Amino acid sequence: MNLSHIGIAVKSLETSVPVFEKIFNVKASEAEFVEMQKVNVRKIHLENCDIELLEGTDQESPISKFIEKRGEGIHHVSFNTENIQGALDKIKSEGIKLINENPVTGADDMLVAFLHPKSTNGVLIELTEPK
Repeated sequence: MNLSHIGIAVKSLETSVPVFEKIFNVKASEAEFVEMQKVNVRKIHLENCDIELLEGTDQESPISKFIEKRGEGIHHVSFNTENIQGALDKIKSEGIKLINENPVTGADDMLVAFLHPKSTNGVLIELTEPK
């Protein structure tokens, strides 16, 4: 596995994207709406990983709930894998609690699944695999 991206929950892409564009001196990707998560996503592409800026579009969005509880900030760390289902099965067999036992479609039309932060020292970990 290798680092894919760091997800950052933001209240507003409109105000947050320019800040990250200035920091890294790059243009963010166009906005993508991920219906299943009720979130708008824009990415800052860097050499070794991406910064994924996440804006909830609904009060029921996991990002909106996260910001309400904890405020803006790092939401998750994502790792690429070549066999997401195999990785999930192995991780589960090791006693790690999963949020998704099977991958779902996420941003960039990737297969994604999350490990439960109660089993990972409070860190929400996402696994990704290109379809």
